Amino acid sequence: MDAGYPMKTALLCFVTAAGLAQPAKDALLFHASFDKGIDADFAVGDHRLYTAPNYKEQQSARPGLDHPDVSIVQGAGKSGAALQFRRKNTRAVFYKADKNTAFEPKNWSGTISFWLSLDPETDLEPGFCDPIQVTDSAYNDSAIWVDFTKDEKPRHFRLGVFGERESWNPTKMPDDKNPVFLNRLVVVKKYPFAKGKWTHVVVTHSNLGSGKGTATLYLNGEKQGEASMIGEAFSWDPALAALRLGVNYVGSFDELKIFGRPLTQAEIRELQ
Repeated sequence: MDAGYPMKTALLCFVTAAGLAQPAKDALLFHASFDKGIDADFAVGDHRLYTAPNYKEQQSARPGLDHPDVSIVQGAGKSGAALQFRRKNTRAVFYKADKNTAFEPKNWSGTISFWLSLDPETDLEPGFCDPIQVTDSAYNDSAIWVDFTKDEKPRHFRLGVFGERESWNPTKMPDDKNPVFLNRLVVVKKYPFAKGKWTHVVVTHSNLGSGKGTATLYLNGEKQGEASMIGEAFSWDPALAALRLGVNYVGSFDELKIFGRPLTQAEIRELQ
């Protein structure tokens, strides 16, 4: 890793002296290709993959991939190797998010990019499935995630972005009955996921925690929808903030990249 890189990333405005946006490659904070193993190829923070029995026991996690049903499969990735989940994953498999994202409680912007290969209708087991969650606690509390729903036939694919739960749901209404939760989601009913095919998933987010946050979902470079007016604050315990991989997931996962600013649609397409 470039020893000077952390100092450069401290300038989170990502603007050059000429007033132009910083090149995407210079905004990269984290990249796990899985081609050389489980640990990230590049990371501003901790580059190691961790596992634990579950996220309630996350503080007991140890570096390494201690999981009988998850492994690196050479030659099976979008390019090179991929991380493969052979059965429904109920364990904690994660990278630490501290410094590997540009998290700021009052103005958090960035991009999450990765590739999935699965048939949601035949590969996934019953229940919700979140290929990725970025949070320190839960999907509904200072979190960014995408999921496949459990009841629809075929399943829906969704983006969820929610700040402090006490702010957006002070009455603790069940999420599936809460209009704030349901209206915030970006829902995709017809998607390109298929067995033997790789689909590029990208989430960009801007100004989270500022009172006027937005988040956008892209599949294969095409915009699927946007959540706007995300008003609540975001807060994290840096020791627990994690890039959670494959929550209840079955399928292949590859090329995880985190950028410190929202990429444009043209830049997203260049990642393909």
